[in-house]
Amino acid sequence: MSTAPGTPADPGDSDAPGSARSATDDAAAPVTKGRLAADILLYTLARLAIVVVVAAIIVGGGALVGVTVPLLVAAIFGVLIAMPVSMFVLGGMRRRLNAAIAGFDAQRRADREALHARLRGDSK
Repeated sequence: MSTAPGTPADPGDSDAPGSARSATDDAAAPVTKGRLAADILLYTLARLAIVVVVAAIIVGGGALVGVTVPLLVAAIFGVLIAMPVSMFVLGGMRRRLNAAIAGFDAQRRADREALHARLRGDSK
């Protein structure tokens, strides 16, 4: 279901501008290793699912026209076709994952600087 231009976006759509949950809200919340690992795993599984679907379409399409497509060939073409497809299909998920990685990295950098400051004897 898409909204017409000029109509308010669905409040549950986290990628919509003006939504209740934006990328800046995600960056403010601390990112844990477990949450980051879960996000990476989810993104990886989604990309693998796209590869499997594309490979199944190749094998099924070949069977429809009476050609046997080897599974390895279908898998290779599935990976090649899934790369650009996942850029469009998983764009929002990829942006959220990149923001989570950047937040985790900034948090780690700040923790490291605080540790170095404590080791130098600086007080904050």
